[in-house]
Amino acid sequence: MATTPAPAQDRSVVRTLLRLWPYVRPVRARLFTAAFVAILASCTGLVIPLVLKWIVDGPVADRDPAGVWLGALYLLLLGFAEALLFGLRRWLVARPLSHVEASMRAALYRHLQRLPVSFHDRWASGQLLSRGTTDLSLLRMFLAFPLTFLLVNGVTILVGVVIMLLQDWTLGLVILGPALPLMVTCVVFEKRYAEAARRAQDQVGDLTTVVEESVLGIRIIKGFGRHRSQARAFRELSRKLRGTELRKARLLATIWGVIVTLPEVAIGAALVVGVVQVADGGLSAGTLVAFLSTALALRWPVESIGFLLAMTQEAATATERYFEVMDEKVEEASTTPGGGPAPVQDKGLRFDGVTFRYPDAPPGTPPVLRDIDLHIRPGESMALVGATGSGKTTLTALIPRLYEVTSGRITLDGVDITALSREALRAKVAVAFEEPTLFSASVGDNVLMGAGDTAGPAELERALAVAQADFAHALPQGTDTQVGEQGLSLSGGQRQRLALARAVVGQPEFLVLDDPLSALDVHTEAAVEAALRQVLADTTALIVAHRPSTVLLADRVALLFGGRIAAVGTHQELLRTNAEYAHLMSGAQPGEEPGEQEDAR
Repeated sequence: MATTPAPAQDRSVVRTLLRLWPYVRPVRARLFTAAFVAILASCTGLVIPLVLKWIVDGPVADRDPAGVWLGALYLLLLGFAEALLFGLRRWLVARPLSHVEASMRAALYRHLQRLPVSFHDRWASGQLLSRGTTDLSLLRMFLAFPLTFLLVNGVTILVGVVIMLLQDWTLGLVILGPALPLMVTCVVFEKRYAEAARRAQDQVGDLTTVVEESVLGIRIIKGFGRHRSQARAFRELSRKLRGTELRKARLLATIWGVIVTLPEVAIGAALVVGVVQVADGGLSAGTLVAFLSTALALRWPVESIGFLLAMTQEAATATERYFEVMDEKVEEASTTPGGGPAPVQDKGLRFDGVTFRYPDAPPGTPPVLRDIDLHIRPGESMALVGATGSGKTTLTALIPRLYEVTSGRITLDGVDITALSREALRAKVAVAFEEPTLFSASVGDNVLMGAGDTAGPAELERALAVAQADFAHALPQGTDTQVGEQGLSLSGGQRQRLALARAVVGQPEFLVLDDPLSALDVHTEAAVEAALRQVLADTTALIVAHRPSTVLLADRVALLFGGRIAAVGTHQELLRTNAEYAHLMSGAQPGEEPGEQEDAR
């Protein structure tokens, strides 16, 4: 899980933010226009001090009321123009930036769907959620305000300084005195704030994970009375986040204090020097008024540097976090060339010397599966049996390429599965997982997810009949009933039957069932098995089994022991010849003869 703050001091903020350009490019015309309008508005504001100079040195000095009223009109028009231009800028950026945020969120979602299962094993869902919500909102705000005003305020300060130097260069040098200390302060602030911003955004992801897990696991929390411990965990994460946010606030307060104080001191010094010059006759009163008005007009652009830099650092961190996900490699369509015509003996599903180690396993750890050799003939059903943790579920996940084999190969009708696109492979292979996950959709949509776009009511009815899921018709809206998040409005057995219906609805060539009947009662299990036998007669199937009743669905049985296939045969053959298999099937306790329970059955 990527929750450790990145080394922000080694990161180029500009280079990081430039990665947003592909998303910004389609709306660049409106953004550039908005920036130009904002610069024009800001420069319009700098004309006001020049009008003041004209009023003071002209109509006021000449005691010309008409000239004063004319100057007031000019000031009113300039103020109205400035406000209108800033309003136009905001209108220009609103729509395109919502488009940028939406396109980035859609791209992230598409990318997540294409990332391998091993990626989702490593990452907490809350971290991914925070990147798709909080981080993208920060980027939208950055593009709407700080990005524009870093440019606008920079231009404004430059133009304002030139105007002040042209009015009186000595006063201009007084105003520029704090420039070097301000730049040093900004450099130090930027480095420290970047670290705090990264930590805060990662902690938001951790907090989101806790909230999500608590909502999804509310039955467990209530059932075991663990609400206090969960509340303590939440409070601890909240406390850490609060501490980080307070550190950000202290940093921002520090730079804000420096940025506000130094220019104010400079303006005060310029005022004293200017008054002395006016008294000595070396400077006109209008020029001093214009100079000080320009300096005061630059207070906002200068004082805003602090929070603009803060928002820029948060945007850079959000960009970094966003591309941490987007830079992950997606599942490739295929990795090896096709295998050519399939020999007759290679028909069906075959494992040839398959070894698998999880990608994030520590170096030197033994593989989960080693040298798996197994052949399931066309139209044959094979049960896969083994002790808990022996790797049965992992083996089934290799067939649809949810994980990639470390070495060896798996073939379907003689064709290496890596020579097929994942879309083509998963059209051939259907899977019913041990955990029957359902989505917030109707019963029918959940089942038809396992078929092509052409599947309809007939296929749905057939699949429900095979899975003995006729209870769907008794729901309030029948198969159009929304099952709710994770399908928790249904019982475990009902969810498992719908998951089985989803696996068989497309009539796949190859079927992988991971303990598909574990949550069913005895009578329902018998009915499902009777209907499932008809499906298995027309497909090649691998069935993970823990109970003898499920094993009896298969033509042959493979025993997985110690990461290897220890034995293959029929149920009766293995009961007679393999003590480990007999022990698994009997459920015998240590010291008890397996045959005793088998005879009892």
